[in-house]
Amino acid sequence: MSKKTIIQAINLKKSFGSATPARDISVSIEEHSVVGLIGTNGAGKTTFVNMLTGYIRPDSGEILYFDKKITGLAPRSVTKLGIARSFQIPQLFTSQTTRENIEIALAISGVPAALANESLARLGVLEFADALSGTLPEGTRKLLDIALAMVCQPKVLLLDEPTSGVAADEKFDVMNRVLDAARAQNVTVLFVEHDMEIVRRYSNRVLAFCDGTIIADGSPEAVLADPAVRELIIGETTIGRETDHA
Repeated sequence: MSKKTIIQAINLKKSFGSATPARDISVSIEEHSVVGLIGTNGAGKTTFVNMLTGYIRPDSGEILYFDKKITGLAPRSVTKLGIARSFQIPQLFTSQTTRENIEIALAISGVPAALANESLARLGVLEFADALSGTLPEGTRKLLDIALAMVCQPKVLLLDEPTSGVAADEKFDVMNRVLDAARAQNVTVLFVEHDMEIVRRYSNRVLAFCDGTIIADGSPEAVLADPAVRELIIGETTIGRETDHA
């Protein structure tokens, strides 16, 4: 049985002055998938995420969530519908403890504060509950930011560079915890990532962005082997040579 489409973008376009980071982007995302978004800086990945989550309104085109039009809704309204996100730089109350951060998020979402420990345990950061969030290691800060995004029990979770700034020996642990938590709640995940090792290991589908368009869409193996992706995104100049730089 085919999976149900949860998000559909139809001919999205967005310009900022002379720059156009989104040019007629059309794509459908299936429920329960894990989709990696790749591309060089300025390719349109984050603009796409920002449009899906209401932080940017497209100049034209439509966004559908379970076939309901959500184009132009404010971020809070989008979140209430079931689409949550984290940020490249964790959005935390750094002078508050880890537990206090999650309690604030729970209160905003109308969820009982008694679920704070459960929310922290889900991402494996309960042991840091009494530590000031501003003192946490970067990987733990990322996990806390994602825990905050997940308190509203979203159907879709969008992650902006979840392993950026995370130590090499921590990045797989971070992704394992995030995706284990997402799978346990049947959450569809889209994540922006420059680390091709992470993309290859954790995605079951990859969207490759270049100059505001999607130039490849498919399995990690197919997309990362695509000649245009290897040249324009991965940065290869010689066929057969691979690098994780993007």
